[in-house]
Amino acid sequence: MATPSLGDIATEFLTLCAQGQVDVAYDQFVSDDFIHHNAYFPSDRESLRLAMKESAIKEPNKSFEVKQAVESADRVATLSHLRRQDANTEYAVVHILRFHEGRIVEMWDVSQEIPKESPNKLGMF
Repeated sequence: MATPSLGDIATEFLTLCAQGQVDVAYDQFVSDDFIHHNAYFPSDRESLRLAMKESAIKEPNKSFEVKQAVESADRVATLSHLRRQDANTEYAVVHILRFHEGRIVEMWDVSQEIPKESPNKLGMF
């Protein structure tokens, strides 16, 4: 079996987290010295892991789909579609993940709400 690409690992990690399988995702893919740059939580591994678990409990009906993943050296950038059904909102989300020895060691994320009406007929994806 072929070794998964970093893009495959990033996609699987994000998908598992969105599905509420946060502990599985962290155990499989995240380094013990992981840090992140989400402005809403302390930058350590455990703080974001707990926040992801709480999010999955609060919104079990959300959907998350990685639309594309771009790899370059030790980094992967993903563009994803997040649908928060309970809040009736949709977002375009970009994650940038830095890897070391096949594990995620650092992550950034930014999102933009998708407007209900847009003059851009191509959409966000």
